[in-house]
Amino acid sequence: MGWREAAGGEDRDEAHAALVPRVRVSEEEMPRVVLTRRQIVLFAVFILSGIAFFYFVLPKLAGVGTTVHRIERGDTWWIAIGVVLELASFAGYVMLFRSVFVATEARPPSRIGWSESYQITMAGLVATRLFAAAGAGGVALTAWSLRRSGMEPRLVACRMVAFMVLLYVVYAASLLIDGIGLGSGLFPGGGSFAITVLPAIVAAVLFALAGAMALLPGDLERRLQRWASGSGRLAHWVARAVTAPALAASGVRTAIDLVRSRDAGLLGALAWWGFDISVLWAMFHAFGSPPPFTVIWMAYFVGMLGNLLPLPGGLGGVEGGMIGALAAFGVDFNLAVLAVLSYRGISFWLPTLPGVVAYFQLRRTVARWRDEQSLAPAGAPHVGSSEPAGALQGS
Repeated sequence: MGWREAAGGEDRDEAHAALVPRVRVSEEEMPRVVLTRRQIVLFAVFILSGIAFFYFVLPKLAGVGTTVHRIERGDTWWIAIGVVLELASFAGYVMLFRSVFVATEARPPSRIGWSESYQITMAGLVATRLFAAAGAGGVALTAWSLRRSGMEPRLVACRMVAFMVLLYVVYAASLLIDGIGLGSGLFPGGGSFAITVLPAIVAAVLFALAGAMALLPGDLERRLQRWASGSGRLAHWVARAVTAPALAASGVRTAIDLVRSRDAGLLGALAWWGFDISVLWAMFHAFGSPPPFTVIWMAYFVGMLGNLLPLPGGLGGVEGGMIGALAAFGVDFNLAVLAVLSYRGISFWLPTLPGVVAYFQLRRTVARWRDEQSLAPAGAPHVGSSEPAGALQGS
């Protein structure tokens, strides 16, 4: 296995990577969050309080009784189907990861096989679930793992941006297509301007920004560097800031090239979102008659905006957003509460235990990589590196 070449070939990939700042990732320490005992206690109290409110208090306020009791009376087959669909969603995530970061082409062989891909993605998912900041914990852990595998820091940064672009272009496209379809009456379900057309407008703006990024000149960072010349704190911060547009532009162009390569693994982005939405659809079947799928589709993505809140895994924000969006479409509130909380019970908690196990497996894997590197002959290139040893010296 080697690093994937985009449609334009190795030269284009290297040109894109050359624009990316050399992200300094520690080669010795696992990225971690330093937590005090008080913070751990408060974190546990928050999680338990959130579970208690959304699974016991809210259902009573909605008049649906104790959620756990109602879930026991749900259709077992549909709940089982939901679990299978969620597993398929995770599989899609692994596929996308491998298509962006791992390839079968000419570069030096990568240390990341299917087992390592599973460990990195599942550990990253559980970090995203348990920590706030819109998944920043998962991004940091994934980037650290890739760097320790031998991938150059600048290429890690470029491919991480491309990965996020490929993942969230599906999100934006869904808001745009479904929002216009519902708002215009082309899709069944209706809905007000605020819950249909407005999200579509936001998605169109995001696409315009991504397109503008792709059109930025390739030597943008060099042009902006003159603003960062000099010494002092201001020049230091300007020097760091000017690298962001180049990184974003390089990542967007890399994502476009990957799409042009027509790699079937990129369909993992559709699988990640599509199967996860289908879990919510299955939970409606488990407890009653579902609304039109287009309504579930829009309410799902509107509710996912709750992940932007500074809450672990969006706990509370996502549930409230989805239930509120479904209610805005006229879905029975009691049914919406049961379906959403059952969906979150599967999507949030199902990957948690295997993700924790994958985290500790990943630590052992990284230790093995470090031992292998220490035994490598002096001057030998890192496995998975896109350049010979010493190529970054003095740059």
